[in-house]
Parts: sequence; structure tokens; C-alpha cells
Amino acid sequence: MPIKTEPKIKSWQYVLSFIWETAKIIIISLAIIIPIRYFLFQPFFVRGASMEPNFENGEYLIIDEISYRLHEPERGDVVVFKYPKYPSQYYIKRVVALPNEIIKIEDGEVTIFNKENPAGFILDESYLSEGNEFTSGNLEISLSEDDYFVLGDNRKASSDSRKWGLLPRKYIVGRAWLRAWPFDRIGIVLD
Repeated sequence: MPIKTEPKIKSWQYVLSFIWETAKIIIISLAIIIPIRYFLFQPFFVRGASMEPNFENGEYLIIDEISYRLHEPERGDVVVFKYPKYPSQYYIKRVVALPNEIIKIEDGEVTIFNKENPAGFILDESYLSEGNEFTSGNLEISLSEDDYFVLGDNRKASSDSRKWGLLPRKYIVGRAWLRAWPFDRIGIVLD
């Protein structure tokens, strides 16, 4: 019985087949990655010392852009936003006062007044490092229904709402979700 042999594929057909398979992989990968990158999660590099020691200069974070489509930012959330004065710049800060609240900073303490606490309550800032608990400045600001008041965790080295004012909701990109670099600090970000 004679043995059937496969016809030899010409080398140019092999090259075209390889190029087509590679192109399909690239197209499928981009179809998956681009929507995730632009609509769901975004990378962010921490620059500066304003959030130390909780977030240090050079850390690589993944920002969750989905959550705030389902609910509004909450007190204590660490958010990435476009700086209102120069929207091409991104900042990272912690939300301390919410829409329709009054924030008062006096003698180093942050007090929040709202519907549930008309007499006010002193903000629990247990996330601040020792020696950094004092919040400088004396101010009292009423927030509108679209504003947030944000502060850096390193109060001595932070350009935040004390300096440049309230943060309109439209500038908030998302919340810090995952620390991806450095390797010894990889993990989910807990507010």
C-alpha cells in the first residue's frame, strides 16, 4: 500500500499563514486590553511626597474607574483626579469631606458638619503617620452638592484643597485599587 504524503507548503504560504495568525492574536489582544485600559482600570505613578507614608513616590497603582460609575466617592477613599487648575495633571489625595457638608480646620483638627451630625464630629484620621496628625490652616468651607474636599496624608508636604480649593466631582477619575509596584508592597489598597 502506497504512503500518502502531504503536499509541501510553499514557504511564502507559511509566512503568510504565520503573519495572519500573529495579526489575529494582536487584534484580539487589543480588543480586550484597550477597553479595559480606557474604561475600567488605569495605571498611575505616584509622584511626590504628599501621600507618604501610605503611598510613596514612584509607586505604581492601578486605578479603579468602575466603582464611581455605580456609587459616589466616600470619606476616606484615596482618589486620583485631574487637578482642577491644570486638568492635564493628575493628583492623588484622600477624600475627607463630602458634598453638602461643612469642613472646619482649626487648631490642627478637622471637624465635619453634616445633616447627621449638625454639631459636628472630629474626623478620625488614624491613617496619618505619627508626627503628621496636625492639619495646618484655619478655614471653614461649605461644600456644594458637587464638591469634595481632599487632603494629602502627608499634611506638611501636600498641595490639596486647603491651598487650591474644592474638588468638583467631574475631575475624579477613580479610586486607588491595587498597588502593583514595588514588589514588597504589592496588594489591594485599603482606605
